[in-house]
Amino acid sequence: DRVTGRAGLALVAETMRALGLPQMVGAEVKIRQRSRGYSEAAQVEAVVLLLASGGDCLDDLEVLRKDAGLCRLLGTALPSPDATRHFLYAFHEETLLEAARAERGPEQKAYIPQENAALRGLARVQAALVRRVAAEGKSRKATLDHDATILESHKREALTHYQGGRGYQPAVIYWTEEDLVVADEYRDGNVPAAMGNLPLIQRGFAALPSSITEYYFRADSACYDVTVLKWLADSARPDGPAGPIGFTISADMSRDLRAVCQAAPESDWELFEER
Repeated sequence: DRVTGRAGLALVAETMRALGLPQMVGAEVKIRQRSRGYSEAAQVEAVVLLLASGGDCLDDLEVLRKDAGLCRLLGTALPSPDATRHFLYAFHEETLLEAARAERGPEQKAYIPQENAALRGLARVQAALVRRVAAEGKSRKATLDHDATILESHKREALTHYQGGRGYQPAVIYWTEEDLVVADEYRDGNVPAAMGNLPLIQRGFAALPSSITEYYFRADSACYDVTVLKWLADSARPDGPAGPIGFTISADMSRDLRAVCQAAPESDWELFEER
């Protein structure tokens, strides 16, 4: 128990603890119904260590549990795969899925369910962690990138995505200057990337610390949506920071957009960059 090939994982745990993550989780995520067993903070730490070590399923936790040297460095034993599986089940609420399905239109197949109390608590932890890390660097500028990505999965519940496979398509808001994910939304594979992005964008800006004075936003054509564009362009926007947000969003060159571009006088165009 004095030797481990995973000593680097101890640094991951030490960083989380130094940033106060266990206290954040303890304050915001309430799942345990009894005082015995692993705390919510211990479970979150175990999942992060599993991901940091390259694990891709819960059963890989057993490898870390059997590493006595690692557990000695961590100062604690790790939860079992079954215990962590039951912990993760608390973030799923079938009634919210049923409600989202019931609210779909007759021709609509995809839906984005509301998050339950456990997921909302985890989102508050994420926002608090962002502000804690940002406080170390005293950032004044925030450029937020929005993007969705496909994660292949062969679970029975996984739905078909636009590339023809099966899986999930989470969307993420990423703060480029600080290399931090500030907000995310895990979605089914059949949810279009352009569906319902404004609430997630608002959450991303809401997670930023009060020290930020310059705001920017970048996205692909998934955010080429009138509600998103109007919100970004409105300096008095609801549920967001006051003042200007510089933004760039790519657009599909539709027939109508091409006609507008061609109608603009040549003198109105400015060169953005030489390529």
